[in-house]
Amino acid sequence: MTADTFNFRQTSAMPYVRAWLLGVAALIFCMVIVGGATRLTNSGLSITEWKPILGAIPPMSEAHWLDAFQKYQQIPEYQQINKGMTLDQFKFIYWWEWSHRFLGRVIGLAFFLPFAYFAVTGALNRGTAIRCGVLFVLGGLQGALGWYMVASGLVDRVDVSQYRLSAHLTLATFIYGAILWVAFGLARRRHWPDSGRQWLALLIAALVLLQIAAGGFVAGLDAGFGYNTWPLMDGALVPDGLFVADPWWRNMFENALTVQFDHRTLAYVIAALVAIQAYVVGARPSLILLAAVLCQIALGVWTLLWVVPLWLGLAHQGGALLVFAAAIWNLHCALRERSVSVPSALKTA
Repeated sequence: MTADTFNFRQTSAMPYVRAWLLGVAALIFCMVIVGGATRLTNSGLSITEWKPILGAIPPMSEAHWLDAFQKYQQIPEYQQINKGMTLDQFKFIYWWEWSHRFLGRVIGLAFFLPFAYFAVTGALNRGTAIRCGVLFVLGGLQGALGWYMVASGLVDRVDVSQYRLSAHLTLATFIYGAILWVAFGLARRRHWPDSGRQWLALLIAALVLLQIAAGGFVAGLDAGFGYNTWPLMDGALVPDGLFVADPWWRNMFENALTVQFDHRTLAYVIAALVAIQAYVVGARPSLILLAAVLCQIALGVWTLLWVVPLWLGLAHQGGALLVFAAAIWNLHCALRERSVSVPSALKTA
């Protein structure tokens, strides 16, 4: 459907709808960065309860702080790693996790309230309203998945499951990309890929999402704190010990050496595909994506060599989201152009 077929109300509201969606995407970007900080500061297990409504209120008195600290002292992370932590040290990690959860609540309101207003006033066409409704449901599932992740580190582990952490990060990234996809596509026609170039753009976007999921496993296993050399890894391009665990597939998710190696290798594959696309297509979105990928690889190498300082780790995580946004924009632009067959081209020549 083109802009000409929209009714007047939908057409006039479109800039505001797009600004709203892009604003929510920016909040999700911030949310992922704060989530990365909770991971790198080992703050994610500091709040041991999930209270979707009352949890928005932090401890307001010394007694409340002592109660929260006492609950934290019951979990393995405190007993095995942080035993002897002071109340002030606990407050530091508590505020990181509280900020992460609070920002999630802010995003929920920032999405739902404008969505309800636009839907009630008829500012959204049926397709956009359905897509936004699905995104809202996914946002609620993301909150539940976040607690499911935290719960994995409260009983038998001193940290959260890398499987659940990667799932939490990947769903957040997917929602972020889906919101951008809806915002980019307002009043613009797109179609299913019908050329190799367009399938390549789709493949690249999917691989970037997969790479972010792989980065979640790197974070979950603290794999970035080992093998801090480049381009060699443990003294070789292909290090020994990649498949020491049995069955073999466990190495892909539980062997820190293999997880980091896969993350590096996938980065090279993405860079090669993006370079090929940029060379063949030469369009601005593909060139922007190539620049973003190369900058992200350089930032990743820098982060690795410096053994993941907090600010570099967060910059690398933010860079991944920018690369994904560039990949979504590249795909959107590719699918707006329907390929022309050779016979048709000859007829119009």
